[in-house]
Amino acid sequence: MKKFFNTRAIIGASIFASALATAAFAIDPVVFTPAVYPIGEVNQGDVKHFVLKGANVSGKEIKLENVMCQGNGCSNFKFPASIANKGPVVVEFDMDFSEMEGPISPTVVLVGTDGKPYTAAMEGTVKAPFFFSEKMFDAGYYTAGEKREWSFYVWETDKKARPDLTLSDEAAKDFSIKTKNVKVKVDENGKVTEGGKIPALKITLTTKGLSREGWEQKQQSIRKFVGFKSKKYPKATPEVLVVGFWK
Repeated sequence: MKKFFNTRAIIGASIFASALATAAFAIDPVVFTPAVYPIGEVNQGDVKHFVLKGANVSGKEIKLENVMCQGNGCSNFKFPASIANKGPVVVEFDMDFSEMEGPISPTVVLVGTDGKPYTAAMEGTVKAPFFFSEKMFDAGYYTAGEKREWSFYVWETDKKARPDLTLSDEAAKDFSIKTKNVKVKVDENGKVTEGGKIPALKITLTTKGLSREGWEQKQQSIRKFVGFKSKKYPKATPEVLVVGFWK
C-alpha cells in the first residue's frame, strides 16, 4: 500500500528548523515528562486540549516570551511568564487535527526572552476517513484557461462504505469533478484496479481554468490544494494537491 506524506506539515516544518537545531544543543533545558507526549489516535478534524508538564532544571530562572507549535493546528496557549529554578511548568493549548493525516510528531517550542528555545515532543496518529489512490497531480507548464484532467480512486479507510465526497466551495471555483461508483482491489504493490470488493468512487478532476491572484502573481510555481467535503464526516478535511508552473 502506498504511503502519503502530509504536504502541509512538511511545508510548515521548515519554519522551526533552526529553533529545533538550537534546542538540540541547549545547555539550560526544560525537561518534560513524559519525554514524548503520547497523543494516541485521533480522528481528522478533531480538536483536543493538551496539558504538558515539566520542570526547569537549568539552574536559573527562565522567563518566557512566547510558546508556539510546529506546523499548523495549535492555538489558545496558556503558559507562565517565568519558570523558577527547579520549579514546575505547565503549558496548555488546543490542537486542531484538520488537514493532518497519518503519523504526526508535533513539537511545542517555548521561547525565552533571550531567544533560547525549549522543546516538548509529541507523537500520535491522525486517522483520516478516506484513502486516495493518488494525492498529487502535475499540471505541467500551464497557461491560464487550459484544461487539465486527472482520474483517481477514493474509498473509506475501513473499506465498508462508498465515500460521499463533493468539491469544497473554494475548490469549485477552479475545478469540477465527475464521479463514478466502482469497486476496486489493491495489490501488494499498491496498484489499484476496478473489479474488486472495496466500494469506491472514481473521481475525474478537471480544471476550469486555474486562477492566479494575489501572491500567486509573483510565483512561477503552481500549488493548488483541492479540498473535498463529506456529509458523513463533516469535520474531515480530505484534499489533493495540484502542482505545476505558469508559462
